[in-house]
Amino acid sequence: MKMAWSMACVAGACMAAAGEPDRERFRQEAQRTPLEDISQHVELQCVIADGKTEYQGHPTTLRLPGTSTIFCVWCIPHGGHGGQLARSDDNGKTWTRIDHLLPAAAKDHWNCPSIYRMTDPAGKSRIWIFSAFKGNPRENPDGFMPRLMSEDDGRTWTEMPPLGSAFRCVMTFSSMIRLKDGRYMGLYHRDVEQFREDRMQIFKTLSADGGFSWSEPERIAAVPGKNPCEPCVLRSPDGAELCVLMRENNHQGCSLMMFSRDEGQSWTEPEDTAWALTGDRHGAVRLPDGRWVIAFRDMAPESPTRCHFVAWVGTYDDIRNQRPGRRIKLLHSYAGWDCGYPGMELLDNGDVLATTYAKIHDGPEQQSVVCVRFTP
Repeated sequence: MKMAWSMACVAGACMAAAGEPDRERFRQEAQRTPLEDISQHVELQCVIADGKTEYQGHPTTLRLPGTSTIFCVWCIPHGGHGGQLARSDDNGKTWTRIDHLLPAAAKDHWNCPSIYRMTDPAGKSRIWIFSAFKGNPRENPDGFMPRLMSEDDGRTWTEMPPLGSAFRCVMTFSSMIRLKDGRYMGLYHRDVEQFREDRMQIFKTLSADGGFSWSEPERIAAVPGKNPCEPCVLRSPDGAELCVLMRENNHQGCSLMMFSRDEGQSWTEPEDTAWALTGDRHGAVRLPDGRWVIAFRDMAPESPTRCHFVAWVGTYDDIRNQRPGRRIKLLHSYAGWDCGYPGMELLDNGDVLATTYAKIHDGPEQQSVVCVRFTP
């Protein structure tokens, strides 16, 4: 396989020959992609943290395996400080704030926290909360990717040392997957040079001890003229292939995807996704019937739901072969593009719980953290 950071140009199926968006093609894609709108069904929604007095943003979630318990972490305001934690013990129907369980230092962890449960080689599982940086990165260059850890499924928490300057990032791990050999692969993006047209690149790192230590980050995607970021990794039904979906931050065409058939050691060059999968910060769960539900902020050109929170439903082959699948509008954003970072959980009855931040009312309040429970 060719490495993703090859300087060869990517032939974008969603771009016209001159490099400008093919608007007519996009309009045709919008017309032929089935769309269902459940955004007005408020009975499917639950507000975890309302934005009446403060902007609540960028949540991620974690469901404890085999239970009805789900954790949600987020930041205040946009890209702001951590220290917010909620717990649901009824699959997201009701939530309780448990911020007091976190160390006071959590409020000095900044930008888009993400939460994962990782198991070490001895079989011990721990919950980790990662953030982008601790304090001012100019004043604390070793403060990248600060961490909180729980050894008792979220009852108590400890601050752990940041991963350090080698893990400089825009946001911490936006996706993580366990490899066949038991190691974990974390994916994130880095802003390599401010104001460059193609400054964003994708990096991977590996942990063999359940999250305590990580390998030297390795660049796996850099695309001339494009800005891949916010990677989301998923595995093919036969287990042989990894797929990474990526936001394309220039927002002129489709999102990007790449593939690996050797557990992430090498990657194909990034290519366009289907128009219907175009958006920011993809989050994915696989249904019992094998289909994927992938939620994101819709950024597809000419989309009737552009800038709102949507889900895509389709098979792995649909992803691989750029087929449209179908779309569901989950939430309406009254603040335009400023919404849509999802936590995605599959519940035991086959329902999906999609959690995001959005300004859900046309009034003075700001963004809220809200979840939508639906049956695809």
